[in-house]
Amino acid sequence: MKINVEEFNAAIEAIENQKGISKETVINALTEAMTRAYRRELGGEVSDMDSADVRVTFDLEKGIIDMKHVRKIVEDVQDDYLEITKEDAQAEIKAEEKKSKESRGKKYIEGDEFIEEPSLSFFRNATLMSIKSTMKQKFAEAERGILYEAFKDKIGTMITGRVETFDDRGASVNIGRTSVFLPHKEMIGDEKFNTGDPIKLFISDVGNTKNSHIAVSRASEGFLKALFTEDISEIYNGTIQIKAAARQAGERSKIAVYSSDPNVDPAGACIGPNGNRIQKIVGELGNGSNKEKVDVIAYSENPMIFVSEALKPAKVIGISYDEEVKDECTAIVRDDSLSLAIGKKGVNVRLASKLTGIKIDVITESQAAEDEITYTTSEELESIALALKAERISAAQKEAAATVETVLPGLPEGYVAPQERVYENEQTDLDEALQEEADEEDITPTTVKEEIKVEEPAPEVKEEEPAPVAEQIVVKTTTSLSDLESSLEAQSNKENNKKSNYKKKKKVEEVEEEAPLTKTEPTNAMSIYTEEELAKLKEEEEAEEEYEEDDIDYDEYDDYYDEDK
Repeated sequence: MKINVEEFNAAIEAIENQKGISKETVINALTEAMTRAYRRELGGEVSDMDSADVRVTFDLEKGIIDMKHVRKIVEDVQDDYLEITKEDAQAEIKAEEKKSKESRGKKYIEGDEFIEEPSLSFFRNATLMSIKSTMKQKFAEAERGILYEAFKDKIGTMITGRVETFDDRGASVNIGRTSVFLPHKEMIGDEKFNTGDPIKLFISDVGNTKNSHIAVSRASEGFLKALFTEDISEIYNGTIQIKAAARQAGERSKIAVYSSDPNVDPAGACIGPNGNRIQKIVGELGNGSNKEKVDVIAYSENPMIFVSEALKPAKVIGISYDEEVKDECTAIVRDDSLSLAIGKKGVNVRLASKLTGIKIDVITESQAAEDEITYTTSEELESIALALKAERISAAQKEAAATVETVLPGLPEGYVAPQERVYENEQTDLDEALQEEADEEDITPTTVKEEIKVEEPAPEVKEEEPAPVAEQIVVKTTTSLSDLESSLEAQSNKENNKKSNYKKKKKVEEVEEEAPLTKTEPTNAMSIYTEEELAKLKEEEEAEEEYEEDDIDYDEYDDYYDEDK
C-alpha cells in the first residue's frame, strides 16, 4: 500500500508538537490499530480473529505500508485463520486477477506460508472508523503517561493556571500542557472566576490508570500549607516547620508552627509586623463574600499547652488532662467565653481537636467548680512553657559549645595558623661559617656563638640579604681621629683662622658621633672589600670632601651665627 511520505511525516510531527507524543509511539499505535482492523475484516468470531497471523509494517523511506495475512499450507486444516490446504491456496491464487506472475506460477507444498496482501478497497468504512477510534484511544493513553511522568513529582506542590471555563459544576483550568478540572467542592467558599483569570491550585494526586487525571484543590489543608511555604521565607528555608493544619475552607483555618531555634518566635514570624504577612495569605484565600480566618498556633510538645493555644482566639484559664488517657482533655474557659471557644457551629473547637489530635470538651469556669474538676491553671501552664523554653535554650547552648571550633574571627573554617619554620641546614651552615672565621682569627666557635646570641637573641639567617655596605666600611676603617684632624687642617690652610676653627669644630662633632662605631673589637665578620679597595674608597671620599668644602661660603655661615648672637 503506497502512501505520501511527506504528508505522513508532517502529520506525525504535528501530533508530536501538539500532544508531546513521540514518532515511535504514533507508529506503534497505528500499527496496532491497522492490525486489529484487518483481523476484523477477515470475519468470524472475535476469538478466532485474534488468533490470525496478521503482519503490518511501515517503510517510511519507500512510502509503503505492508499488510499481510499469513497462513500455513497443511493437509488437514484445523484453524481457517492460520491454515489452508494446498488446493485452496492454488484456487485463491487463480481467482486473484491482480496477482503477479510469480504468485500465479508458484507451486505450494505442505509447510509453506501462504501470504495474502489486501488492497485499500478491501477495508470497509466501518473498519477505517475503527482504526481512527483506536488511534484516539492510544493517543489518550500516551498523553496520560506523559502527564503522569511530568506531574508525579509535583504532588503536594502549588501550580498556577488560567481559567478556561467556569460554571456551577466547577472550573476548567489550563496549566500549560493540559487542562484540569477544579470541582466546586474543592473551591474556597463561594468564590467565582472569569475566563482568563489566573488561579493557584494545589496538586493533591496524579493517577496513572485508565481514567486517571490530575486532582487539584483549593480547599485542602495542603493548599494552606503551600501558601505559607511560598510567602513565609522562614518556612521555605526550614527555620520554621509546619507541624499540623486543620481547615474548613471559607470559614476558619488553624496552622501549628514550630522552630527548633528557641530564639525564634514561630507564630510571630508568620504573622509578621502589624500582621502584614498573615494578611497577605488571607487575601489569597478566595474572593468570596466571607473571608476565611486563619489562626497561627505555636506548637508545643506539652499537650495541655498545645490545646490551650489551639483554642484561640478564646482565652483558656485551665486544662484538665489525664496522662493515662492521652486522646481526651477538658478545657475550662470563662463563663462569657464559651461561645467563642466553641465557635460558629462548633468550628473552632472542632478544628482545634483536629489540629491537636485530642478530643476537647469545653466547659465554663462555674461548671468546673460545680463538678469539682481539678485542672492546671493558665498561670501554671505559662510556667511550664517558660521552663520548657529554658531547657531548649540550655540544650542549644550546650550543643553550640560542643561544636564551636577555636577559629579567629574572619578566618575561614578549618584555618590553621602558620607554624615557625625550621630549616634543617640552617644551624649547620652557620656552624661551618663560624668555624672558618675562628680558624682565621684564632677565636673559638663557642665564644662567637655566645656573642652572637647576646647581640641578636633570635636571628633569622637569610643568605640572600647582603650586609649594608656603609656599615661594613665603618667597621673596617683604619683611619684614626688624629689622622682625620690633620687631614682637615692641611686642607683648610688657605682659609682664615675663623673658617678653620669653624670647620674643625664641625668635623670634630661628626667624628665624635661616629667614633663609637670605630672602637670595635675584632669580630668574626668577614669584609667584602680588600685592603686596596678600601684605600681607593678612602681617596674618593677625601676628593669628594675637598670638592664640597671648596664650594662652601663660610662668610655666609659666620654672618648667620653672628646675627643669632
